[in-house]
Amino acid sequence: MFSARWQIDAKFGHKQTVLDMMRQWERDVGSQVGISDLNFQIMTGSIGAHESRIESHHQVESLAQLEAFFAKLGKIEAHAKWGKALEPYVVSGTNVWQIFRIVE
Repeated sequence: MFSARWQIDAKFGHKQTVLDMMRQWERDVGSQVGISDLNFQIMTGSIGAHESRIESHHQVESLAQLEAFFAKLGKIEAHAKWGKALEPYVVSGTNVWQIFRIVE
């Protein structure tokens, strides 16, 4: 099992806007790619992390499941539009995916 983590940093003063847009993505786009099956969570920096950091965590059974998620996501026009709308509120170059293996 894996945890796929996507992180971005919100520009100063725009953290709540980014969080609201992440929830919008969860409803409008994530629902189309089966996000409810991936134990999806949104987290934000608190102690020992950048306060502007926002992460989404997706739990997947396999890398094949993650690849299928990415393939579906790439075909959704609303996802591309959402990304363009989000851009003014995030620090350029801070977006990164990290994949962690869950040890049970």
